[in-house]
Amino acid sequence: MKIQRVAVVSKVGSKESEAAARDVARKFLARKSKVYSISPIEVEGAVKLESLEELKEIELDMVVTLGGDGTTLRVFRNLINETPILTINVGGNRGILSEITIEEIDDAIDNIARDKFFLDKRTRVVASCGETEFPPALNEIYVCRTNLTKTAEIEIKFQNDTVKQKMDGVIIATPSGSTGHSFSLGGPILHESLDVLIITPVAPVYRLESIVVPDEKIEIISSHDCSIVMDAQVVKSAGFGEPIIIKKYKKPAVFIRLKKRGLRQMSKLGF
Repeated sequence: MKIQRVAVVSKVGSKESEAAARDVARKFLARKSKVYSISPIEVEGAVKLESLEELKEIELDMVVTLGGDGTTLRVFRNLINETPILTINVGGNRGILSEITIEEIDDAIDNIARDKFFLDKRTRVVASCGETEFPPALNEIYVCRTNLTKTAEIEIKFQNDTVKQKMDGVIIATPSGSTGHSFSLGGPILHESLDVLIITPVAPVYRLESIVVPDEKIEIISSHDCSIVMDAQVVKSAGFGEPIIIKKYKKPAVFIRLKKRGLRQMSKLGF
């Protein structure tokens, strides 16, 4: 793989990640790559961008993230194409989405340059309300009641079926997100390569199990104003009775992988 243009992104507020990002940027610059860094990271010879949103305007060969899963989710939300990401766990907690540690970076760069890697494509989801489409999510989209003193009646439509019940909210998770909030609420763990979505009710009045459905359109209507939360990082609003459409995003998230593993995220969770 020719690494001509690469962006390096660190965890927000982590001095450890920022130092590692500067080191990684210098390694790519030494290989004559054009390197983009995100503020506050500044490296001589690299192009400094003020925000991740600027990545949407640049054609990149790859992005390197240094942080935890939150950093990876943040970057994918700002990539509208299939630019692959090499994820390095620096200062993260479990780093479930990460591929390597910072100590393995030199070998990783060599292997990528020699095409000794493979691409791992993952389903993303996107929500829209009215004419507005929100940023895509890799793990899940959570629709929840805004008024915490009243339980909303939520109607969920998928294919020719409808589920309608009082509950606090509903999570629409991807296979990648199956090991996250959906799993904490009793949802199944799915192989990351599957093209399906998980509907997981949150605190339904009558017990309602998670439902695995094809990655087609899901419509959610709430009897109360609600929030739409993307990967626990971005929050948007919808009014009561206003249909929220959730569907597979047009472009997958793409990871650069150097090691063959089975259920990657399960192994990171200790299974």
